[in-house]
Amino acid sequence: MRIKKGDLVKKIAGKDKGKQGKVVRTVPSEGKIVVEKLNIVTKHQKSRREGQRGQRVEIAAPFDASNAMIICPGCGKATRVSYQTTNGKKVRVCKKCGKEI
Repeated sequence: MRIKKGDLVKKIAGKDKGKQGKVVRTVPSEGKIVVEKLNIVTKHQKSRREGQRGQRVEIAAPFDASNAMIICPGCGKATRVSYQTTNGKKVRVCKKCGKEI
C-alpha cells in the first residue's frame, strides 16, 4: 500500500469528498484505510449489564485506499506517490514536487 499510518490524506470520492484527515489504521489485506473524522458511521451498542442502557456510538469506518490521496508535507498538495531507491532504501516520493514523503 502506498498509504501508511500517520499520513495526512484527502478524500477524493464519497460523502466526505474534499475533507482531510490523518490515517489511524491501515488494512492492507483488504486495501482499506481508517481516517480520523472521515467516513463516520453510527454503531448501535447493546447494553452489557442489567440496568445499563444501550447507546449509539459514532466511529470512523474503513474505506478503500483508492478513494484517498496523500497530501505531500513538502508542497501541501494532494499527490500521487512514486518510489525511488536512495542509499539502498526504497522511499516514497511526491510526483508533483519530487520531495521525499
